[in-house]
Amino acid sequence: MSTMFLSTLTPKFYVALTGTSSLISGLILIFEWWYFRKYGTSFIEQVSLNHISPWINGDVTPQDQANGAAQVPECKVWRNALNLFRGAEYQRFYWATNKEPLTYYDMNLSAQDHQTFFTCEGDAGKAEYEIMQTAWRERNPVVRIKAAHNALEMNPECAPAYILLAEEEATTIVEAEKILKNALKVAEANYRKSQGMQHQGTIAEGTHRRDTNVLIYIKRRLAMCARKLGKLKEAMKMFRDLTKEILPIMNVLNIHENLIEVLLEMQAYTDCQAVLSKYDDISLPKSATICYTSALLKARAVADKFSPDTASKRGLTASEMSAVEAIHRAVEFNPHVPKYLLETKPLILPPEHILKRGDSEALAYAFFHLSHWKNVEGALNLLHCTWEGTFRAIPYPLERGHLFYPYPTCSECADRELLPAFHEVSVYPKKELPFFILFTAGLCSFTALLALLTHQYPEPMGVVAQTVLNFISLPFFVIKERLESLGWPCNILQQLSRI
Repeated sequence: MSTMFLSTLTPKFYVALTGTSSLISGLILIFEWWYFRKYGTSFIEQVSLNHISPWINGDVTPQDQANGAAQVPECKVWRNALNLFRGAEYQRFYWATNKEPLTYYDMNLSAQDHQTFFTCEGDAGKAEYEIMQTAWRERNPVVRIKAAHNALEMNPECAPAYILLAEEEATTIVEAEKILKNALKVAEANYRKSQGMQHQGTIAEGTHRRDTNVLIYIKRRLAMCARKLGKLKEAMKMFRDLTKEILPIMNVLNIHENLIEVLLEMQAYTDCQAVLSKYDDISLPKSATICYTSALLKARAVADKFSPDTASKRGLTASEMSAVEAIHRAVEFNPHVPKYLLETKPLILPPEHILKRGDSEALAYAFFHLSHWKNVEGALNLLHCTWEGTFRAIPYPLERGHLFYPYPTCSECADRELLPAFHEVSVYPKKELPFFILFTAGLCSFTALLALLTHQYPEPMGVVAQTVLNFISLPFFVIKERLESLGWPCNILQQLSRI
């Protein structure tokens, strides 16, 4: 029956069969490639691992999946503690290169931050504050600056308007500092005024909270101006005073990272270690600044005398081992940083927001801390010799981390939103093409080749197809003959053969 069936097939059937197979496998390939480009993994592989495999094995429950998902940290975007001034730094970069250093996504996040920090319910009915509410959302910087001037004309004590002008209209740090000093006087007066009225209802509390946020923000930016202008002791004192504040906004600003950076610039390593020990706690969130500063301070004790040849012969001393482990810890937390510190990848201006453990955080850290690594003799050499050894300790694939949570898979997508298009985003780990994409690509190519050969040489390909089908069906005929020899009823075998 099979011989009769194969003999009735025409060459057109083989052409249609191979053409249809090629089309289907091509569509699967296109979908798989699109899904991989967007989500970084294979759709078929995801379905197999997350749905089919647990269903077959029966050892993973939805509750277990939920508990496992809760352990993986989300890709939360944080405000850059060392963000630059838009007018005095970002805008000057644009004038020099005609490249936009900030993305709309990044600036939109800043607008949301400013609305959260510098507006409140008590602004209703106050024209100058209502103007500022819309000014933060405005995309055009000229319109924003004009709105700030209009608000100051209505009320010279509108501190948020001074902040906007210092951030965006001032073209130098000196000008920004001058505007911020005027803003500080206004903010302190507003703070004292609202402090005495804060217990008169929720609106009064909201106004006082807003005035507190404005005052803290202005002090921080003034300290950053002092740091940029070389007034390091003044900046250090201001940052120290700010770190003593316990306010909700302090969790967002991460001022301790500013303090660590200033102390490193002053080469006050003992004071820096004291600050670091307070924040490098197992219960507190980590950052590239904390991890890499810890590695730098430990490397400082051994880097000047470190030689890889000598170390390979005699082995690492206890202090060298401690420094190497600190470097491995830092690299596991953010593997993008070493290439910037070793200047094998070019730096750009850091964004206003960063993704922890992502390329954006690596840029923000290296942009300000590269000089500190250079100030410590031999530190970059030690980093160069040891940082790649980190990846031997991390299990692969990255289902679990070594010292931290597994590296987040969503970091590339978030970094592409935060970083400008002209920057080549650093990706870790390098995404290899999944097996199913390679399989469907091979299947598509093979069936397309068969369709082409069948179209050009229909009769010979028909003979080849019959030969292949006969070869494939041969084991089944052997099994059938063995079953018949064992006494199985022939009618059952006939029914099976018909089916």
